[in-house]
Amino acid sequence: MPQLPAPEYPDDVRARLEADAREIIARYPDSRSALLPLLHLVQSEEGHVTRTGQQFCADMLGLTTAEVAAVATFYSMYRRKPSGDYQVGVCTNTLCAVMGGDAIFEALQDHLGVGNGETTGDGKVTLEHIECNAACDFAPVVMVNWEFFDNQTVDSAKRLVDDLRAGALVEPTRGAPLCTFKDTARILAGFPDERAGAVEAGGSAGPASVVGLRLAKGETAPARVVHPRGEGAPQDQPPSEHLSSHDAPQDTSASDPSHPAGPVAEEGE
Repeated sequence: MPQLPAPEYPDDVRARLEADAREIIARYPDSRSALLPLLHLVQSEEGHVTRTGQQFCADMLGLTTAEVAAVATFYSMYRRKPSGDYQVGVCTNTLCAVMGGDAIFEALQDHLGVGNGETTGDGKVTLEHIECNAACDFAPVVMVNWEFFDNQTVDSAKRLVDDLRAGALVEPTRGAPLCTFKDTARILAGFPDERAGAVEAGGSAGPASVVGLRLAKGETAPARVVHPRGEGAPQDQPPSEHLSSHDAPQDTSASDPSHPAGPVAEEGE
């Protein structure tokens, strides 16, 4: 049967959202270009894009709800059902997967008792596997509300989600301090992050990520001696600082000789 019309926002909520929406729309010469940030705006209100939110976007932009729904259902960053305060995404793309991402994702499903795209009963954590986050030199990478948690292991990822559920202070490896998914959605809608120090901490490129940029600018990289596998550095030479899990002696890979090769979870789980 046809669906009933979407319920309206309460008058005070709609008035507040309309003021924000007009500010967003004014940034664009063509109003329909504002659809993506408007979807983030309505997502910041309810934690996902509801039918009410889609109707609101359509009303503000003079579009049909079908046009709005086509965009909202195309991009995975827009949630279409209630989700947690913290979106925990485990990268399972090629490099992160072979470095341990598959093992982390499977372990977190068991640890939290949820499947892909599902939310814990307390409404705190939504778990999902995600595609490349352009942080391969820090693989395996977990993201929480799009903030980086680099060089993860199964144990560190379990501690991370436990701390999130317990309300403990959790600090990303780099980038801005963590905030809730609704707050993140409002920032993505184009409104300033007003938390003290958040903007200054917003740089996300780690040292290993900008080596190529420094070389392109003509800077000379420091000399580095790479010893054959199994041979240690000379005793009088201090160990070098490890910038990523690629050259760090960390147990992050699920594909080393002590583990069976191949994926540890079925595609889509």
